[in-house]
Amino acid sequence: MKKTVDVSIPLGPMHPCWKEPVRLKCETSGERVLRTEVELGYMKKGIERIMRGRPWQEVMFLAERVCGICSVVHNMVFIEAMEGISGIEVPPRAAYLRVVVNELDRIASHILANFSYCYTIEHETLAMYLLNVRETVLDNLERITGSRINTAYMIPGGVRFDISDEDKAALLADLAKVEADMKRYVSMFETGPLIALRSKGIGVMTRERAIEAHTVGPTARASGVPECDRRLRHPTYRQLGFEPISRTEGDNFARNMVRYQEVFQSIDLIRQCVDRLPEGGSIRGGGVCSAGEIVYQGEAPRGELTYSITSDEYGRIVDITIRTPSIMNIEACAHHMITDATSIADVTSTFISSDPCIACNER
Repeated sequence: MKKTVDVSIPLGPMHPCWKEPVRLKCETSGERVLRTEVELGYMKKGIERIMRGRPWQEVMFLAERVCGICSVVHNMVFIEAMEGISGIEVPPRAAYLRVVVNELDRIASHILANFSYCYTIEHETLAMYLLNVRETVLDNLERITGSRINTAYMIPGGVRFDISDEDKAALLADLAKVEADMKRYVSMFETGPLIALRSKGIGVMTRERAIEAHTVGPTARASGVPECDRRLRHPTYRQLGFEPISRTEGDNFARNMVRYQEVFQSIDLIRQCVDRLPEGGSIRGGGVCSAGEIVYQGEAPRGELTYSITSDEYGRIVDITIRTPSIMNIEACAHHMITDATSIADVTSTFISSDPCIACNER
């Protein structure tokens, strides 16, 4: 029987809880949400069109500007794709340094996502605590790469800067502080009665629906799909004995907890890389890229990131398509987490729990 719509409620495009502009249109019957549509298109950059015809030396800077939150992984996936086309080998020291920087970026992204969730459910104290920890992580990104956001750290065949013994010691000391602070804040999240009321059993997506919707990243792993993690297939992560984290509840609480647990996992991966860091060359000023085609995937903080690239004999980009993880996650959120929600009050927090990145979507 067709359900009767009482009122259509728009949320956004400007909303105090959104990091970027997006509009949700919710059709409701009483408090129940019957259907939800996501409306994008407020900040389209056309960055793929700008990349075409340019040399890889320019495109690598454009790639990391697809997203201002997870810029390191865009740099990493683009460069590793060009290395795949050109048959360039990466020295072990550079491979470990790439993981260090990539995992620092993942920690910063996950903390920002959980900050947004706490802010949305009006737990502003915990939100501000998390932002403070993120500053320490960004300080270490700057110490290693020279920049907090757009690092341009990876280059074909290596990285731009090595790490000194002083920087390694400072990094490990800061990670110990981040780990201690995060344990305290995760305990507050796990035991907080307000958080439980607004998170547990809210926005549930089953494993079957997560697979059907091609959901990726922590959003999928919170619904019991650990095999979606692309780090399982990366040679450096396999050397580190990487195992993905997952939960089975599939609700707002689980999605946040997976990101919290992945913060501790990233800290462990960085420590392993620093301990195992081999001697040898890692610094490169550039490389010679050749003609070819490739479809290359990496694991961004929000999930699988795909670059499809065609280059010519001079290393110029003939064609490029970027598929970012939020494309699948936002659709899954609208159709499987928010639709048929029992209260319109849970729509905002459920949407934020999937860690949507509009900048990635509107690349």
